[in-house]
Amino acid sequence: MTENTTTTLETDTEAQVSVRKAIRRGGGDPATRGRTTIADGVVEKIAGLAARDVVGVHAMGSGLARTFGAVRDRVPGGSKAVSRGVKAEVGEVQTALDLEIVVDYGVSIGDVAHAVRENVIAAVERMTGLEVVEVNIAVSDVKLPDEEEEQPEQPRIQ
Repeated sequence: MTENTTTTLETDTEAQVSVRKAIRRGGGDPATRGRTTIADGVVEKIAGLAARDVVGVHAMGSGLARTFGAVRDRVPGGSKAVSRGVKAEVGEVQTALDLEIVVDYGVSIGDVAHAVRENVIAAVERMTGLEVVEVNIAVSDVKLPDEEEEQPEQPRIQ
């Protein structure tokens, strides 16, 4: 009888061990525990910087937005509005963007818009993991060579 009791204990211990292995604490991959939310402003900044990197983009935003931005940039302690001219709608897995740009005179607006769209989509998708479903571009002005600068936009790299 001792053999049967020992066998039963070993079987019970094996069953307990296999149950313990099946019940894993923590729920698996740490990357799937919780949610990450990305604010509209974050996507707007990424898109604004990516759009400004395209040759032929003179400025972002309408004339009024640029004027207010120039005043805000002059205030001590103020920061440059990199998201000027960009509006984002961010969902859980997708985003849509509206950009308002000013192009330099002489460039192909279609080519600039295409390059802006490509650069913005690549930057936003790479940095956020969101799918960019659309990038709408409104060209609000053309910078003529003889026009006086309101407030020149500084290049990011000097």
